[in-house]
Amino acid sequence: MSKNNKTFEENLQDLEVIVSKLENGDVPLEEAISEFQKGMILSKELQKTLNEAEKTLVKVMQTDDTEKEMD
Repeated sequence: MSKNNKTFEENLQDLEVIVSKLENGDVPLEEAISEFQKGMILSKELQKTLNEAEKTLVKVMQTDDTEKEMD
């Protein structure tokens, strides 16, 4: 579970805001470094969520590509 209890979509939106801010280039260096660090943490958290979702999907698929019933 996410440390900040935000949804995947909320974290993705936060990351997009950070990227946009950094791409704009109008932030002081210290703030840019801080935002970059926040962005890296969000990116790793989003990747972890995607990896967990992929593992879940793989578990429900059988070798013959039919879905297995989840109890």
